[in-house]
Amino acid sequence: MEKKLRIFELANITPSMNGMNGNTDGSIDYSIIPADKGYEIGAGVHKGAIKAIVWTRDPNVLVTAADDKVIRWWDLQSGQVVQEQVVQGDIGSCEFNNFNGGSTDIGGGLPVLTIAAGKIVYFYGGPNARVLLKSIVMPYEVASVALHTQQRKFVTGGNKDTWAKVYNYDTEHEIDVHKGHHGPIWSISFSPDGKLYATGSEDGTIKMWKNCQGTFGLWRAE
Repeated sequence: MEKKLRIFELANITPSMNGMNGNTDGSIDYSIIPADKGYEIGAGVHKGAIKAIVWTRDPNVLVTAADDKVIRWWDLQSGQVVQEQVVQGDIGSCEFNNFNGGSTDIGGGLPVLTIAAGKIVYFYGGPNARVLLKSIVMPYEVASVALHTQQRKFVTGGNKDTWAKVYNYDTEHEIDVHKGHHGPIWSISFSPDGKLYATGSEDGTIKMWKNCQGTFGLWRAE
């Protein structure tokens, strides 16, 4: 498997025609971009497959998470790594929370980068997500994590178990647990309004979990 980070200038790419990557009927295929149309950043730096790539609010800085157990922040103008975080276990998830917060929320209104690796979850903030806000050691290997910056809680999915566990961000205490999957939970995401969160599991299912007081949709229990 390739261990290359490539950048593509979409405005400069001509869609493939019938032939190397085109459709057999001669029509234009807008979905296929040959790898050689991109330019490589940091040749030879990654020693393992790249599992996640996320762009920060700074368009010149992106983050990669690779199987060599290193999180890297890249400056695209120089093509160099400007920061690294070596982790002690396999990287499960690396992504931003998906809703806007206020100045009093975790991250001060900026998106927070959440990373699950081994038995540790990491939370990075700032304009280019380079400031470590907090890291928490969990009692189990974590496959995924999602943060609700306003409610100050986070949810983890275990690598070995099948439960989604909810924690208070400040006290780090477990406050809820949801059971129902039959495989590791590899992805977690809150809804934009924060009233639900979704978990995606190796068992082939996506489940929605209520994250608010009172009734909501088909949920009638408090």
